[in-house]
Formats: sequence, structure tokens, C-alpha cells
Amino acid sequence: MCNQHSRADQSSSPYDLKVSIDRVGAGFSIEASYIASVSQCEAYVFLTDYEVVGMTPGLIESKVKKREGNKVTIERLIEERALLFPLRMHSILEYTEQLNQGLNFVQTKGDSKAYSGSWRLKTGDKGVQVRYQAFLEPNSSVPKGVIEYFMKNNMQKSFENIAQAMDKNRDALNLACR
Repeated sequence: MCNQHSRADQSSSPYDLKVSIDRVGAGFSIEASYIASVSQCEAYVFLTDYEVVGMTPGLIESKVKKREGNKVTIERLIEERALLFPLRMHSILEYTEQLNQGLNFVQTKGDSKAYSGSWRLKTGDKGVQVRYQAFLEPNSSVPKGVIEYFMKNNMQKSFENIAQAMDKNRDALNLACR
């Protein structure tokens, strides 16, 4: 089993952003965390606004298909480019919401062989620590080395965009928590 570890450069992030990507067998273990200057409720509201597509690079469609209790089914389409290779990933994800604590998700159908993970929220001294953990096993004709290169060079920016969007939308998020 090949296990390669990469840490993106966090020195320029105002969010104490940390991203790591480990190659595990045929897939990738992804971990990210950052501090957002919002409340735990506001962070939760942000993460469960599933149809917002502007904050995540490459996400061009995200639609709620079904909602039952704390289970939400989302259909997503992501289009990106890794070097010269086009990447297109369609997936149906089932999220299990844990009110103001986080989310678990699993791909039930889609272009990846496997995709599952979680988001966790924890209040701290500087704001809310947002933690993301996932395992992704691509099912793609694009070489795994290209996918790994793409992830290592784009995940840092993706999570920074999410943290910025959370801060930028603080007022609207606050209204939803009242």
C-alpha cells in the first residue's frame, strides 16, 4: 500500500487553515481544518445550505433531491481541469445532519468508486473550528498521479474559499440562527 503525505502551505491563511492529503491504496484520505469567526450555529447553517454553488471551485450544480428527518440526499456535479485532463464528477450524496455539530456523508451513486466523510464543528477561543475528513477513491480514466497533483494544488484554495464565504456571509447566517 502506497502512503504519500502532503501538507499544503498554511503560512498565508488567516483561518489557521490546515490541509493534508494522504494517498491510501487506490484512494485518498483528505483532512482539513480551519477557524471561522462565526458561531457554531452559523457554521452549521452555512454547511447545510447545500444548493449554494459559488463557494466551492468547480461545483456547478448542487440540488436537494430528498429530505427525510435528518437525512438529505443531494445531487452534485463538479467540473474541473487537472493539467490537460478534464475532470467531471457526478454524485448523489446522502448527508446525515447532526444539529449544530456537523454532518456525515456518503456517496450512494456516482462517478467515484467511493466517497464518504464528515464535517465537525467545535467552538473554541478564536471562533468555530471546522474539521473535514473524507476518503475518496476515484473511478476515472485520468491517471491517479494527475488527480493527486490536482488535489494537492487545489484543495488549499477550496477550503480557503469556504472559510472566506463563511465569514463573508456572517450577517445572513446570524439571521438564520435567531
